[in-house]
Amino acid sequence: MITVFITDDHPLVSKGIRDMLSPYPSIQIIGTFLSGAALLAGIKVQQPDVLLLDIQLPDMRGEEITLMLRKNFPDVKVLALTNFNNTLYASNMLKSGAFGYLLKNTDEETLVDAIETVYRGETYLSPDMKIRVEDFRKKIQRKTSSKASLTIREIEILTLLTKGFSNQQIADELFLSKRTVENYRLNLTLKLEVKNTAGLVKYAVELGLDK
Repeated sequence: MITVFITDDHPLVSKGIRDMLSPYPSIQIIGTFLSGAALLAGIKVQQPDVLLLDIQLPDMRGEEITLMLRKNFPDVKVLALTNFNNTLYASNMLKSGAFGYLLKNTDEETLVDAIETVYRGETYLSPDMKIRVEDFRKKIQRKTSSKASLTIREIEILTLLTKGFSNQQIADELFLSKRTVENYRLNLTLKLEVKNTAGLVKYAVELGLDK
């Protein structure tokens, strides 16, 4: 029996997953949560084998939750379940300790396969995403080999800069203050030895963060 938690701020999504998995007696959903805070409170009482986790909750980010669980509840296998078909997000979640990354429009058999895979302690990615994540990591390694390594947050900010986001829009997207974003951008120009936003965007494009 594989026990499962679902954390998603949309109740209909949780219900849909529950209905999808109900025909499988080997998988039992033992808890659903609408926020990161609710999940962290619930997991102190009972730990599942697998956590299906939306990566963008109203109060916490998927990477943040995953890092906390890896430290405090290392036996819980996190499987990201998201609408974002994004290489950066997938790479960040795996780096934070998730065992898999899956899109919400997946079919029933794929979802079950993913749950069973991460339960065994193996990584689950679609074939396409696996290739994209490996290529992305190689680009990051090549680009940062002669410079200070970029943090997850710095990569996120660079990615949003390539999309033309303003400081305020980046702050809203990443749940940061505008001043914090400004500080990140200044630090990035110093770290990457560029003069301005155009230099940051050029660097990000060379990394492939615009895709």
